[in-house]
Amino acid sequence: MAFTKQTIEDIDVAGKTVLVRADFNVPLSDDYKITDDYRITQALPTISYLIEHGAKVVVCSHLGRPDGVVMAEYSLQPVAKRLGELLNKPVIFCHETVGDVAKQAVEKLKPGDVLLLENLRFASAEELNDESFGHKLAELADIFVQDGFGVVHRAHASTEAVTRFIPSVAGLLVAKEVATIDTAIEDPQRPLMAIIGGAKIADKIGILRRFIEIADVVVVGGAMANTFLLAKDIEIGKSLANKADVPLAKEILAMAEKRSKEGSLVFYLPQDGVVAKKIDSGTRTRIVDWGAHTMSDIEHYPKRPPQKSVQVQFDELILDIGPISGSFIAGAIQSMKTVVWNGAMGVTETKGLHGPIGPFAHGTETVIDALLGSYGNKPFSVIGGGDTVGYIEGHGLVGIFGHVSTGGGASMELMSGKTLPGVEALMEKK
Repeated sequence: MAFTKQTIEDIDVAGKTVLVRADFNVPLSDDYKITDDYRITQALPTISYLIEHGAKVVVCSHLGRPDGVVMAEYSLQPVAKRLGELLNKPVIFCHETVGDVAKQAVEKLKPGDVLLLENLRFASAEELNDESFGHKLAELADIFVQDGFGVVHRAHASTEAVTRFIPSVAGLLVAKEVATIDTAIEDPQRPLMAIIGGAKIADKIGILRRFIEIADVVVVGGAMANTFLLAKDIEIGKSLANKADVPLAKEILAMAEKRSKEGSLVFYLPQDGVVAKKIDSGTRTRIVDWGAHTMSDIEHYPKRPPQKSVQVQFDELILDIGPISGSFIAGAIQSMKTVVWNGAMGVTETKGLHGPIGPFAHGTETVIDALLGSYGNKPFSVIGGGDTVGYIEGHGLVGIFGHVSTGGGASMELMSGKTLPGVEALMEKK
């Protein structure tokens, strides 16, 4: 779908001071070193464009949740250093965000210079969408550019209030994110498949409803699947699940069943899972096949499989989808043209003893292999959700997928059909 807001390519920035709202909320190690610079690299096209077109570039961002308190561990100074390395030019760092010190730093800029302001969230007014704080930000520049896709679903001073005072347009990243995700939802190449993971149904209710309406295949995985299993009276032991969401799960199942009967949807829940008694690298795992009972039949033949093999025990946790479920998902991907994936299939944070794949990450790895064409077909993929993107980034796979979003919350809101305050506030194309 076409992006309807003006971008930096629609205006003259030569000689102008341009305030760019980026999303540099990157992970830092204990010694304040950046462990993943993906969000910084994704901001480079916009910043580079402004430099090349003679703008004086002032960048602002938040980092973490300092809640209005100045804290050294949340300073953006390490980001200024890394941004300078990526741009191959010095990036000036200002220890203030607004006020006289920030104004003086901006006044010294020449066309092509880049200045990074200190953490926006050192001021509590930022998250309150305080108009006065937004005005102070606007006083630093002639033009505002929104390029922090990870925050456009929030109405904060640096996403909404600032736009009331100076001309405001989108950066290249925001335009790309919105256009790509909108197209995947509104006008995808079909068949369209959605793979939805995560923990709580309530967090993904909008996405689930939307994809049940528009997708050809919807797969549910991760801890969220446990609540659906409960709704279908399948034992889940002590697995993470929200019993209060069971009525909601039944409502979703009824909606999916109605559309399935119309012959236009496959709605899939895991048929088997990897279970253990605790989340630990060294714990013993087993596969429970509560669906087809194929695994248990094979493992115990010629004897009948015991009940334990097809049922999660009271002291066990479902921590990943099993091989039958993974195979079904991988097989379904073979006939898809577009796949939207939001949420890991298991507990991917647990490290493995025998290699880079953890004991509860095999389901997620199977999805990755299928999306990358390991089994034949390689569909266009749109990846969102913090845990999914984090896993992909950690394994150096970002550049291989169709689109890996920089905004978990923003991508979910957009996929759900909601408006994004930080985008709505920008000027429309003429």
